[in-house]
Amino acid sequence: MGYLFTIDIKGMINVRYRSVFDIIGPVMIGPSSSHTAGAVRIGKLCRRLFGKKPDEVTLHFYESFAQTYRGHATDVAVIAGLLDLETDDERIPNAFLLAQEQNMRISIVPETAPSQHPNTVMVDMVKGKDRMRVTGISVGGGMVRIVEVDGFHLRLTGEGPTLLVFNEDKPGAIANVTEVIAKAGINISHMEVSRRDKGRTALMRIETDQAVDDSIVRFLEERNFVLRVAKVKL
Repeated sequence: MGYLFTIDIKGMINVRYRSVFDIIGPVMIGPSSSHTAGAVRIGKLCRRLFGKKPDEVTLHFYESFAQTYRGHATDVAVIAGLLDLETDDERIPNAFLLAQEQNMRISIVPETAPSQHPNTVMVDMVKGKDRMRVTGISVGGGMVRIVEVDGFHLRLTGEGPTLLVFNEDKPGAIANVTEVIAKAGINISHMEVSRRDKGRTALMRIETDQAVDDSIVRFLEERNFVLRVAKVKL
């Protein structure tokens, strides 16, 4: 597949998209690939990260999202994603009704503070004692990035198989996890490790060439130093 590019006034070539479909966006329900289809995908990634349907959701919209979410149905789209609907699902316009039928309580907060991207939503999810905060941005053409999860900064698109492993920050944790993945015959294509405070909680973002079986996720979750594992792919 080729790449589309532009040439700036200095003659520099700027590669931006792999195909015209990255600009047009995916097959979708809604008026905008950025504000609707992208918002559905952010919601779906939040659902994948949380691992279950939340009972309570608060959507914090920033900048452009905060100004246009009603007209572009961005709120409806994020909720549709949290309900695990696809971007072309004809039920998307009824997402709030579907959420109500599934006892999902929803709050919406248009924020006035600036954000790193004009199309930003922060999603707070609650189910029982479990809580998670995820921040996502819609970058155009239906493409999205998760940029923060519970205070950890990252870059997650959901386009390829990815594991997020939240773990205690202790020696041997990284080696233990990567050994499990290697023994399963899965190749790691990219990996990043971050932590908020030394010796407390850390996060591994592991991109793989092959899909990771749920049995491996369960095996990792049984490690005494692992707090939570999320398997993410749109």
